[in-house]
Amino acid sequence: MQNSSLFAWDYVVFFIYFIIVAGYGYYIYNRKKKALTDTKDFFLAEGSLTWWAIGASLIASNISAEQFIGMSGSGFKMGLAISTYEWMAAATLLVVAIFFLPIYLKNKIYTMPQFLLQRYDNRVSTVMAIFWLLLYVFVNLTSILYLGALAVQTISGYDFVTCMIGLAVFAILITLGGMKVIGFTDVIQVFFLVLGGLATTYLALNLVSQNLGDAGTSYSVTGMMDGLGLLRQKAPEHFHMIFDKSNPNYAELPGIAVLIGGMWIVNLNYWGCNQYITQRALGADLKTARNGLLFAGFLKLLMPVIVVLPGIAAYVLYKNGMFQQEMLDANGVVKPDHAYPILLNLLPEGLKGLSFAALTAAIVASLAGKANSIATIFTLDIYKHFIKKDATEQDQVKVGRIVIIVACVIAACVAPALKSLDQGFQFIQEYTGFISPGVFAIFIMGFFWKRTTANAALIGAILAIPLSVLFKFAMPSLPFINRMGWVFVIIVALMIVISLLDPKSKNNEKGLEVDASMFKLNTGFAVGAIIICGILAALYTIFW
Repeated sequence: MQNSSLFAWDYVVFFIYFIIVAGYGYYIYNRKKKALTDTKDFFLAEGSLTWWAIGASLIASNISAEQFIGMSGSGFKMGLAISTYEWMAAATLLVVAIFFLPIYLKNKIYTMPQFLLQRYDNRVSTVMAIFWLLLYVFVNLTSILYLGALAVQTISGYDFVTCMIGLAVFAILITLGGMKVIGFTDVIQVFFLVLGGLATTYLALNLVSQNLGDAGTSYSVTGMMDGLGLLRQKAPEHFHMIFDKSNPNYAELPGIAVLIGGMWIVNLNYWGCNQYITQRALGADLKTARNGLLFAGFLKLLMPVIVVLPGIAAYVLYKNGMFQQEMLDANGVVKPDHAYPILLNLLPEGLKGLSFAALTAAIVASLAGKANSIATIFTLDIYKHFIKKDATEQDQVKVGRIVIIVACVIAACVAPALKSLDQGFQFIQEYTGFISPGVFAIFIMGFFWKRTTANAALIGAILAIPLSVLFKFAMPSLPFINRMGWVFVIIVALMIVISLLDPKSKNNEKGLEVDASMFKLNTGFAVGAIIICGILAALYTIFW
C-alpha cells in the first residue's frame, strides 16, 4: 500500500536535515566574509577545501535525481549494466587525478574556457563557453530540476510546480554563499545521501525477500541478503555488465564499447573537462586535489548499491505483481523512472523522511554545483572579457549571484517540457554526448600535442554538434556511445591534419610544457589507486 505523502516523523527528520545543512552553510558563510568580494574564494573556495570535502563535494554534485531517479529507472529496465557509468567513473577519476590535475594546477587554470584561452585563443574559448552555458542550463540544470521535482511530487504529494520551486529556492540559498559553502555543506549532503540511499536499498531487498522468499515480515540483514540472492535468481538477465547484440538494451550500452570505446569519452569529458566537476579541485594543491579524487573514486564504487539495486528490486517486484498501476503513465505505458519514488513511498514513517532528505540532498547539491559553474563561466569568461573588462571583484561576485538566480529561473521554466521522457538518465547522457567528443578532443590534444593549433581546435568545437546530428539521423541504429567514439576519432584526425598543414604549428608558443615529473605519485595515492583497479577488475569479472 503506497502513501504518497509525508507524515509527522518524516517532517521531523527532514526538518532536522534542513536545519543542519542551512545552519552549517550559514556558519561557513559567516566564518570568512572574504567570500563576499573575492572571486577566487566565491567561485573556487581557493585553499579552503580539504581532500574529504573535495571528494564529498564531487559525489554530492554528481549524484542527483539523475542517478537516484534516472539511473534507478535504467536499473529497472536494463539491470546492473547501467552501473558501468559509476564504476568506470572510479577508474576515470584516477586518470584525471594523475594526468589532468597537474596540468591544470601548474598553469593556474580556474575555468575550462580559461584553459582554452591560454592554450588556443579567444575564439575557441568563447565558442566553448557558450556551448557549456547552453548545455548546463538547458540540459543539465533543467533535467536535474525536472527529475527532482518529479520525485519529490511522487513522495510528498505536493504538486509538481511547488516541488520544483522549493528545490530551486533551496539550491539558490546554498549557491549564493559561494563554492566554500557548497563544498562544506556537500559533506553533510553526502552523509544523508549515503545513509538514506542505503536505507532505501535495505527496504527494497527486504521487500523482495518478504514477497518472494521465506522470510517473515520483519526487516533484517538476513532478509536483505536473501533478497539480494532472489534478485539474481528471479532476474539473472539483469546482472550482466556487458551486453551482446541480441540484448534489447544493446543500443544504450553497446557491449565491449563500455570498457574500451566511447564510454571513456563520456567519462573523461565529464570528470576531466567539465567546469561543474573540476571546479572542486582547482582551488587546492595537487596532493589535496588528488586525494579528494581518490576518495570520490571509492565512493563511486558504492553508488550502484544505492541507485541501481533498488531499480532491479522494483523490476522483480513489478514482474511478480506489485505496484502494477503505479509504474504506468497516463497512457498505460511503463515508466522506469517511477521505480525509485514508488519504493520510497513504501518506507515506514521516519525512514521515509530520511530517504526523502537523502534525495533532496542529492538534488540540491547538484543544482547548487551546476548553478555555481554556470555563474563562474559566465562571469569570468563572458562578463569580464566582453561586457565589463574593468569589473571589480565586487562586481563579479554580484553578477555571479544574479546569474545563479537567472539560470535557476530559466531551468524552472523549461523543466515541465521534459515530461515526455522515458529514461531521464539516458536523455542526459545522449544529449551531453553531442558536444562531449569535440570537447574531449580539444582538451586531450591541447594537453599532449604541442602542435595542435587554435584553428584546429575551433574546427573541432564547431563540428562536434553537426557531426553528431549527422550520425544520429544518417545511422539511427548506431548506439550513441559508439557514435561519440566515431565523432571523436574524426575530429582528432581533422585536428591533426589542420595542425600539420599550418607551418606555424612547428613552433607553437602556446603548446604546454609537459614532463614526466608532473605525474609522479605519492605512495598513499598509488596504493589507493591499485585497490580501486583491483575491485573494478573483480566486479567486471564476476558480472561480465
